[in-house]
Amino acid sequence: MNPRTALAGVLALAAGLGLAGCSSTGEPDLEVVGAYLPQPVSDMAAGFLVVQNKGDAGDRLTSVTSPLSDDVTIHETKDRKMRKVSSFEVPAGGELDLERGGNHIMFMKLKQKPKQGEKVSVELHFEKAGPITVDLPVKETTHNPKKQ
Repeated sequence: MNPRTALAGVLALAAGLGLAGCSSTGEPDLEVVGAYLPQPVSDMAAGFLVVQNKGDAGDRLTSVTSPLSDDVTIHETKDRKMRKVSSFEVPAGGELDLERGGNHIMFMKLKQKPKQGEKVSVELHFEKAGPITVDLPVKETTHNPKKQ
């Protein structure tokens, strides 16, 4: 085989593979499940949920907004210490779990205290995907689905 012919074949194959990779959607496919907010006992509250990503690209939760508070942030808990973070990763084919004792949504200076049985609307904002609106059902103060 002529070396030029072999080189041309390799280049054509490489170009074809590169274009095939470009045809992949490469987008996150997000869904929220298991959302809830324990009934607050002060002017602060925490929200919990799971963001599932069935897509082939990761994303990041960058912020949360809600009519319940003008001061809504996302927090991580490490070594039993809570701190505000700028974003959380939602891996491709994986999930972001915001749960009691761990990472969560923090509501400060509540405009009102929602009661058990009510719902609190939040809008989740992501780096790539569009915003997702979720209604968090208000559960009893001690609600923890992981321990049931």
